[in-house]
Amino acid sequence: MLRGALAAVGLGLAAAWLLGDGGFDPRTWFLSSSRNRLLRPGELSRYTGMPGSAGLYLAVLGRVFDVQRGHRHYGPGGAYSSFSGKDASRAFVTGDFTEAGLVDDVSGLSPSEMLTIQNWLSFYNKNYILVGKVIGRFYDEHGAPTRALKQAEADIEEGLKLKAEGDEMKKQFPPCNSEWSSTSGSRVWCSKESGGVKREWTGVPRQLYKPGSRSSQCVCVRTTGLPSAQSDSGKHRTRSDLDSPNLQEYEGCHPLADWCVLKA
Repeated sequence: MLRGALAAVGLGLAAAWLLGDGGFDPRTWFLSSSRNRLLRPGELSRYTGMPGSAGLYLAVLGRVFDVQRGHRHYGPGGAYSSFSGKDASRAFVTGDFTEAGLVDDVSGLSPSEMLTIQNWLSFYNKNYILVGKVIGRFYDEHGAPTRALKQAEADIEEGLKLKAEGDEMKKQFPPCNSEWSSTSGSRVWCSKESGGVKREWTGVPRQLYKPGSRSSQCVCVRTTGLPSAQSDSGKHRTRSDLDSPNLQEYEGCHPLADWCVLKA
């Protein structure tokens, strides 16, 4: 039976090569076929890299990757061996490597946490071979996306949107430099590269409060020019964003100094 199956595969490859005028690449055919493979969780659990196991696989959001080339990381005794033979998507962001944490249930995770999982998925797509899909939470028995996968993808899109907004906010209000010592306490200051944002201006330290939050972060605020909202108000048009309602001066610090020692 096996001999007959192999012969049939061989004939199919030969026919495809002939029909394709010699342009057919068998390696591409095998790779394409493997990517459409569907595995049940029980079958995936056999791919742990243990002696006698079927191989070394892991899954992220239902997509299965062959991680054999990273055996020292994912094989027995490796730092990430807990991920092998299963879809433990949730643990990629929670860091919970217990049996209860090594699961594919990503419900309740924030959009930014889902974006972290997406980054891991991109990493595996780039560095390892995609084998197929796991039948279960994210793909049905026909390999079609489930409602859970569509929700996960929607959360990732929301995460991308929030990241883009955060990046824009960081350009407007770059984080301060900061240091602490037991003798002088905390000190914050601004420079033309503070917060990892290179710019033409230095700015002054301010407390930035997000709407609805009581906590703040130190950001650098430009002191001259039009505000980001492009207001034409004569009172504020040359003070840039200093009069933003979400900003507050540090008590005891000069309002136009580019540094401030914070009171304990």
